[in-house]
Amino acid sequence: MKTALLFPGQGIQKVGMGKDLYEEFPIARELYDQAEKKLGIPLKEISFKGPQDDLTDSKNAQVAILLNSYVLFSILKNKLEYSCVAGHSLGEYTAHLAAGTFIFPDVLHLVRFRGELMSNVNEGTMSAVIGLSAREVEETVDSVEGIVNAANFNMPTQTVITGEVEAVQKAGEKLKTMGAVIIPLKVSGGFHSPLMKKVSEPFKKVLSKIQINKPKVPVYSNVTGEKVTEVDEIRNLLGAQIEKPVRWVDTLLNMKKDGVTRFIEIGYKSILIKMVKNTLDKVETLSISYPEEIRRFIDEQ
Repeated sequence: MKTALLFPGQGIQKVGMGKDLYEEFPIARELYDQAEKKLGIPLKEISFKGPQDDLTDSKNAQVAILLNSYVLFSILKNKLEYSCVAGHSLGEYTAHLAAGTFIFPDVLHLVRFRGELMSNVNEGTMSAVIGLSAREVEETVDSVEGIVNAANFNMPTQTVITGEVEAVQKAGEKLKTMGAVIIPLKVSGGFHSPLMKKVSEPFKKVLSKIQINKPKVPVYSNVTGEKVTEVDEIRNLLGAQIEKPVRWVDTLLNMKKDGVTRFIEIGYKSILIKMVKNTLDKVETLSISYPEEIRRFIDEQ
């Protein structure tokens, strides 16, 4: 049986996230304390006590989510057998940690910087489009003037659009007339769109200085939906990821085509497993978020 590990991205954050892990598992305390020391920010205070607005700010949310998912992975890793990994947007960095592509201190600083850059973006918006195919969404946004494009291909009938506020709103109105449900997202900017070019350039400069190792297992890229194993390709694709769409449906389909029959989500909540269930059939799914789920998984091995 081929198993894939999946790691969630921004949007799952909630005050209290990780507190139960910190209280129960020594490795969780070690990693949270190490992260605070490396970054010089009160991550435990922000994650465990909030307020929610502080945790939701991209500069805090991204590193807090990565840390929470990596803590879960670190608790479980001696019991996990997996053939490949993937993560949704921000989660791709946790996937690379699990694959050994990055070392923990480097990716902490990289993701904190990514979050700071994205926190400073104050133009554009995003909306989820539910009930239409990706092709219908793409054809519609292509007909709208201004900057607007598909950002996240999450499920066959759920696509997120992104871009300039007016263009996203116009596209949303058109899509509503076609039967779609439109849900505006609470974001500071139009992520995964050309509006992010001014963010991606400084990010690429920092990324170019980070040591990247050949991954121990294939990592599926958000940009292509295909597995990558070569260092130069990984660096290029991660550099492009901020302004390119997240091809999550393609990622899942390609994993299944490559023989994956079991998907385990490692992270707070179970957002990605819902996407798996809505995209693939005849596969096993499991999500691990809380201490009781960790204990159950370990006991069953």
